[in-house]
Amino acid sequence: MTIQQVLLLLLLWMWLPHPCHTEMLFRRTPDVRTKSFGGRASGSDGKAIHRQKRGWMWNQFFLLEEYTGSDYQYVGKLHSDQDKGDGSLKYILSGDGAGTLFIIDEKTGDIHATRRIDREEKAFYTLRAQAINRRTLRPVEPESEFVIKIHDINDNEPTFPEEIYTASVPEMSVVGTSVVQVTATDADDPSYGNSARIIYSILQGQPYFSVEPETGIIRTALPNMNRENREQYQVVIQAKDMGGQMGGLSGTTTVNITLTDVNDNPPRFPQSTIHLRVPESSPVGTAIGSVKATDADTGKNAEVEYRIIDGDGTDMFDIVTQKDTQEGIITVRKPLDYETRRLYTLKVEAENTHVDPRFYYLGPFKDTAIVKISVEDVDEPPIFSRSSYLFEVHEDIELGTIIGTVMARDPDSASSPIRFSLDRHTDLDRIFNIHSGNGSIYTSKPLDREISQWHNLSVIASEINNPKDTTRVPVYVRILDVNDNAPQFAVFYDTFVCENARAGQLIQTISAVDKDDPLGGQKFFFSLAAVNPNFTVQDNEDNTARILTRRNGFSRHEISTYLLPVVISDNDYPIQSSTGTLTIRVCACDSRGNMQSCSAEALLLPAGLSTGALVAILLCIIILLVIVVLFAALKRQRKKEPLILSKEDIRDNIVSYNDEGGGEEDTQAFDIGTLRNPAAIEDKKLRRDIIPETLFVPRRTPSAPDNTDVRDFINQRLKEHDTDPSAPPYDSLATYAYEGNDSIAESLSSLESGTTEGDQNYDYLREWGPRFNKLAEMYGGGESDKDTS
Repeated sequence: MTIQQVLLLLLLWMWLPHPCHTEMLFRRTPDVRTKSFGGRASGSDGKAIHRQKRGWMWNQFFLLEEYTGSDYQYVGKLHSDQDKGDGSLKYILSGDGAGTLFIIDEKTGDIHATRRIDREEKAFYTLRAQAINRRTLRPVEPESEFVIKIHDINDNEPTFPEEIYTASVPEMSVVGTSVVQVTATDADDPSYGNSARIIYSILQGQPYFSVEPETGIIRTALPNMNRENREQYQVVIQAKDMGGQMGGLSGTTTVNITLTDVNDNPPRFPQSTIHLRVPESSPVGTAIGSVKATDADTGKNAEVEYRIIDGDGTDMFDIVTQKDTQEGIITVRKPLDYETRRLYTLKVEAENTHVDPRFYYLGPFKDTAIVKISVEDVDEPPIFSRSSYLFEVHEDIELGTIIGTVMARDPDSASSPIRFSLDRHTDLDRIFNIHSGNGSIYTSKPLDREISQWHNLSVIASEINNPKDTTRVPVYVRILDVNDNAPQFAVFYDTFVCENARAGQLIQTISAVDKDDPLGGQKFFFSLAAVNPNFTVQDNEDNTARILTRRNGFSRHEISTYLLPVVISDNDYPIQSSTGTLTIRVCACDSRGNMQSCSAEALLLPAGLSTGALVAILLCIIILLVIVVLFAALKRQRKKEPLILSKEDIRDNIVSYNDEGGGEEDTQAFDIGTLRNPAAIEDKKLRRDIIPETLFVPRRTPSAPDNTDVRDFINQRLKEHDTDPSAPPYDSLATYAYEGNDSIAESLSSLESGTTEGDQNYDYLREWGPRFNKLAEMYGGGESDKDTS
């Protein structure tokens, strides 16, 4: 039999479960006070193997995990030297799992495990055993401690902490570049056999990646893996225990590997020639188009910078790199003109901004393209020969004089005729005008520099064929001065001379101003219009002059005021002069020359009237006027206004006394005897509700006899009211306490109760004025009025 076969049989024997027949013997030795155990185990042939007792104690049992038998698993046997086999001793077990997991036969000392044991849960158990006298329950041996160790079997497969790993590695990496390390764990005992020895292998991901068997490090296996060709890889790693041998348990995990980008691709223009168009009217800064170079890389490795490196339009165009889109925006740098140049050619370069030196051999990392830009013709507005015009003109030129000419042209090839006009918002007074054909500006009103020295005009040029295309140009007109204004006194002078003045005394210093502005500055000369015996003027030759007296003494009673004409002239051409008159009052002065009073106040003094007296007289007049106004207002209020304020305000006037009678049976309400007593009848009085302007003398009616019936009395009084011209022109309610025969209630209104028709003439109401016109129409209408009433 070879050594390999022997080893294989030994390995199989180790895996086969078989009980342990070790016996623990307790005895006392008189020489050494220690517990000693004698072990007895049966060999493979079933014969007992005896060994000599020693002075130390065997205190370990071994037990295989995951027992699959139907009976309790036998652990071992405890035996005391005091046990005579007569059943007088009792074995007691305590400690980890005693009584539940481990049980002992109290008579024989056999120990059994009641269930399967998993070493990964607990690797060993510590227990205590003791033999006691069954009758006295006293220990016959000291308590002994022992350990039951669980032998491991390969019942756990390797596991990874994560089911899926994520890793990355730069593209174009060399072979053997580390990507990631994965590590598996095995719950089996690493110190017993190969159950926990793990070997790594790759199940998926070859030939791109490999794994180190012992460490689990994943490395690249192929050179120059290109992200642009393939970016994602999935690798499956297996971890197997038992050193990777057959029969070992295994676990797997997945690793997702991404190739990260490196700058290994240069930018490339999709076309070598690019055509763009731009209108000639595009202002500076206008974007006319874009160019873009593609780069297979991503992120900063794909960033590109654009520039114009050559061409005949380098000074006419610019290119700007747009970071977010990685495009080159071409813009107008200078104004374009279709008539000057119609085509430009640019050479544009695109270059990576982040170049990796490791990949210089793949370069150059830039590319170029030709950009042809065509300028399109646009109907442009006219162009003036200058950006602004300045014309100078003297203010005394004649009307219609041309002060200057503006010129403009049509820049288009058609060269359309130009029409000129003035913006009237810049010439509201219409002082200037322009010839629409040739642009000549001329005056239409006189100029005056003293009113406006500058005129800022705006000239509009437009094409006759296309009036909407216009251009403006500022025109500044400066008005040059001409000596056309005479000098005048600078201020109004209030001059006086004292009565006690002496000859040659200074009484006033005068100066002048001139609206003109000569180039050499202002220069004035002062003189008298005629020789004056009282005063003279002395020129100071500094644009001022002094007024001096020529005699001694002045009298305000003789002459209170002197008028002194002074001639003021300038020195410009033509010379302008004017005459200003000084009014010199004669005043009384003190010894120091201070004015005390002048002739105007002196004239008031003889009359004995002072300023205070004048104020008092004025107040008296105002008070009298106020009294007269108040008196007139009070007098007007005494007149009572008529109840009818306008001819349209006609309505019944009902006076309510809030007195309700008791009816026909009530004879106690009031005594109507007064109606039957002629003496109680008072004379007719004028009405108080209105005062007519024409006073009518009331007619006196004869008194009724004592036996006059009440009905006749009422009819008589009614007749008097009908014929009374001073009666009010509205219905008036009068109560006479008589209803009439057969209880016939008729209207007592004075408008319908006349006894005869046509007896009264109301034409006199028209003579009372417009206020009574309405009454005249109502009463003087004849039959038609009565029918409608």
